[in-house]
Amino acid sequence: MVNKNIHTDVFGFIKPRVDVHTMGIFTMVNLLKDCGYRVYIANDAVSEAVEKIQKVNNYSLVKQWIVENGITRICFSYRLDPQEGCDYFLHMYCRLKADYMMQVQGGQLKDFSFAGLPDTCELVKEKTQGDVLLFPGNESPKESLMAYGVPEENLPDTLNPDNAYDNMRWDFAKKLIESETYKLIGHQDHYGYETCGEANDTYIARLKYAQKKHSLPIIRTHSGPYNPNREEALKEYNSWVKDLAQSKLLDILSIGSSQLTQSHFGEDWEGLVNGGGVPVNSSLEYQIIRENAKPMLSRTYSGTKNVPDLARIHEQSLNIAWHALSFWWFDELDGRGHNTLLENLREHFETIRYIVSTGKPVEPNVPHHFAFRGADDITYIISGYLAAKACKKLGIKHLILQNMLNTPKYTWGVQDLAKGRAMLRLVRELEDDSFSVSLQTRAGLDYFSPDLDYAKVQLAAVTCMMDDLEPENENSPEIIHVVNYSEAVRLATPPVIKESIKITLAALKEYREARKSGRIPNMVYDRETYERTKALYEEAKDAIRLLEKTIPYLYTPEGFYKIFVEGFLPVPYLMDLQRKFPKATQWMTAIKNGGIYVVDNKGNIINTKERYNRIISNMPV
Repeated sequence: MVNKNIHTDVFGFIKPRVDVHTMGIFTMVNLLKDCGYRVYIANDAVSEAVEKIQKVNNYSLVKQWIVENGITRICFSYRLDPQEGCDYFLHMYCRLKADYMMQVQGGQLKDFSFAGLPDTCELVKEKTQGDVLLFPGNESPKESLMAYGVPEENLPDTLNPDNAYDNMRWDFAKKLIESETYKLIGHQDHYGYETCGEANDTYIARLKYAQKKHSLPIIRTHSGPYNPNREEALKEYNSWVKDLAQSKLLDILSIGSSQLTQSHFGEDWEGLVNGGGVPVNSSLEYQIIRENAKPMLSRTYSGTKNVPDLARIHEQSLNIAWHALSFWWFDELDGRGHNTLLENLREHFETIRYIVSTGKPVEPNVPHHFAFRGADDITYIISGYLAAKACKKLGIKHLILQNMLNTPKYTWGVQDLAKGRAMLRLVRELEDDSFSVSLQTRAGLDYFSPDLDYAKVQLAAVTCMMDDLEPENENSPEIIHVVNYSEAVRLATPPVIKESIKITLAALKEYREARKSGRIPNMVYDRETYERTKALYEEAKDAIRLLEKTIPYLYTPEGFYKIFVEGFLPVPYLMDLQRKFPKATQWMTAIKNGGIYVVDNKGNIINTKERYNRIISNMPV
């Protein structure tokens, strides 16, 4: 039974537009809505206004958003530079208090909360004398909700799991970190093939060598310093790259390029806010990074416009290890670019045709972006399969299948395994003599605690789950994207990156040995995981068959556009403030039994095939 007072609070989530980190916001929005609250997320105009709220017109826009939506609790988020985050928050906080907007002053605002890096939270705490509720990132979902005053009886039951598999992994990982044996781990044998570090080096050559030497996985990590001075940032990053190359721990240098690199490459950046990341703005700057990176291979993000042209630049200046494409994302949907959805899809399909001519692999950056916006687990699986099959139909010979675990972070481990296995099984069914798949798995973006010792255990524990996706396959996962344990606190420097890799390699080695000796269970034989996998696989398979039958041009830009706008791929937490995609946002999802499902108004799970048939019956002829 819902508490009668539960609807009295109305939450408003806001962040400066320059900060593109949204996962934590969507996680809390999702949970609060599941508990029955009204929640609003500031649109781009309000997010931009809060950056310079001292201006009268900007303050009026922020105040209008608060008043019109009846917001009583302001939830501010900023994950970049601590001093900037504190300044942005204080300008808004002080302006609203000066305008008598607080309830104690006769206004409508009950309180403020701030979510950010621990250092930022400390600054905010000091400046506000402790009057602001702080979320430095080490809170569990249950702790966050209770801090907001949600009655315990209204909390979802699945936030209190007592899961034997998750407990087992945690105990194993904790002992590993406490022993500090991971510090003795050396680099793997990945560099003995003829073309290693040469101009014609490739991911496929390294993969085949590592397979032959039984030394998989290939290790990738994503990094880049934050420095508002562009020249200094590039100089610092290149020093990092040389350090990482000398360590030989890292195979794939993943350049954490800035938003401006993705959206305004080669243009004049005068007066534009960079927002963090490596500010590469020329082919020459990429070439310098590539030379410093050898014998590592290099990769980077795709662009948010002129996607085919930027893919050519990446090929020529980086000899990019593989191309990463987001299909539906990094455009008008998420505010990362100005392409319309259909324009973006058309550019992506054109880009794939170019990539085919290079022989390079493609990594669809797809399923987790749907999960970020509240999509259910079946949509996660289906979106990954659709992107993979589109690549194959266009002529791609090798696919990098990314599977982000802990997304959302309150998913149970057995469900994470089932979701990953179901998607992997479907995509591996596409394999033949001309199409192969490498599994790349990683921890979730919003997973790690700011308590660094705790985060190290988390990193080891999630590595165990990576190996349990295909525990009988010694060559799986082919790639691990190591998310550095410091992610919740600060950007990872080379020492943290190298330590994170060592933790990952040690956890993988020790976990495999523990399985062989019988000290931990072999998850191939876990009944619950098997049944969950079977159910997800069969439901997704039925839904895919129905899509392919209904939309004969499915694997085209127009087909991918059609299934999104008609609501086949639900994204209930998409910030679609202009109501361009009402059918995509109309479906509700909720956490049930450790996973995410589409539900009706009463909270009952809706089968995907049943939901698809409803959509088809209402589609225009």
